[in-house]
Amino acid sequence: MRYFIPAFFIFISMTVLAQSAEKIHFKAILVDTHNDVLSSSVLDGKDISHRINSGQSDLDRWKEGGLDVQFFSVWTGDRPRNKEGFFKDAMEEIDSLDAIVSRNPGRMIKAYTYADVKKGIRQKKLVALIGVEGGHMIEGDLNKLENLYKRGMRYMTLTWNNSNSWATSAMDETLNADSLKHKGLTEFGKQVVKRMNELGVIVDLSHTGEQTFYDAIATTTKPVLLSHSSVWNICPVFRNVKDDQIKAVAKNGGVICVNFYSGFIDSNFAKKMNELEGTRGKQIKDSLKQYYDAAKMNAIWEQYFSAELEPYRPSVSKLVDHIDYIVKLVGDDYVGIGSDYDGVSSVPVGLDDVTKYPLVTEELVKRGYSKKSIRKILGGNVLRVMKADFK
Repeated sequence: MRYFIPAFFIFISMTVLAQSAEKIHFKAILVDTHNDVLSSSVLDGKDISHRINSGQSDLDRWKEGGLDVQFFSVWTGDRPRNKEGFFKDAMEEIDSLDAIVSRNPGRMIKAYTYADVKKGIRQKKLVALIGVEGGHMIEGDLNKLENLYKRGMRYMTLTWNNSNSWATSAMDETLNADSLKHKGLTEFGKQVVKRMNELGVIVDLSHTGEQTFYDAIATTTKPVLLSHSSVWNICPVFRNVKDDQIKAVAKNGGVICVNFYSGFIDSNFAKKMNELEGTRGKQIKDSLKQYYDAAKMNAIWEQYFSAELEPYRPSVSKLVDHIDYIVKLVGDDYVGIGSDYDGVSSVPVGLDDVTKYPLVTEELVKRGYSKKSIRKILGGNVLRVMKADFK
């Protein structure tokens, strides 16, 4: 005999689930370990103190999404913005964060210690922490590492996509291995890791090559962080981490914070992106050059590019597959959230800005995760690493 479940009861069941997820979400402490709003918006003069009509993040929307703790990424690419160099770029971005905090003393607190983090959470303020994305910003100088620490840096990503003189990146180890002068951490690189441990700066291994990753794991005496990386076995791109790396992080007591970028979540999206950025895309752009000036051609190409990728955007469920994979492999103590909002061109359907974090919690509830596990994933695991690493 077949049983028919009326649509009304399905609707009621889904409503109850959503309400339960919302309650769990807003009671939990939500920590996001990576956001690029400083370089993408603030340096352009946008005031994120209130809702803005661009980008993915601002104070109003963070509140709406239930965020408690945000690591603000201090990022500069492989060429400095300032003639003085990469270190100057980093200091400029930290200045921009300090200005936001000073304008919003009732809504934000800049944290330097674990006690500061807990205080800000108790006061229901957004806790702002600094993560420097790329070891090239210390310019091979331990004094500059210490200066960034004094300004509030509490994690440093050993590399960005570019390698530096003492550590090699995932991009270079994967795509440019033949041209590398060295692979992994040099002796100076190991000194950097040890000094980070002494100061109380978390070692972030997102973006690092596998050799750098394992050299750092072997050198550090503190738990590590992967601030914005996902699972290679689901989506095999150079920025994601393999099973043995996940196991090594768990053994170390660290946390892997899952990145929301569509190209790191779904291999179909990544394949389509590669196609558009490859020969086919070049042919289309070359054909447009015959009819339009550069500005018009770029506008048409960007519109076409976005439209072509839209059907390939993954679901929230596919994002949570990455969380699920890590939990099934090593347990629920070693995974967190590292969205990369305002630093990526595409996110899963529905997760369009920071107001949408509750959708991740809702998917975890649907999959039967307990309140305890959800609290760990949303922020508890990263708080544990902060407590272990910070002075």
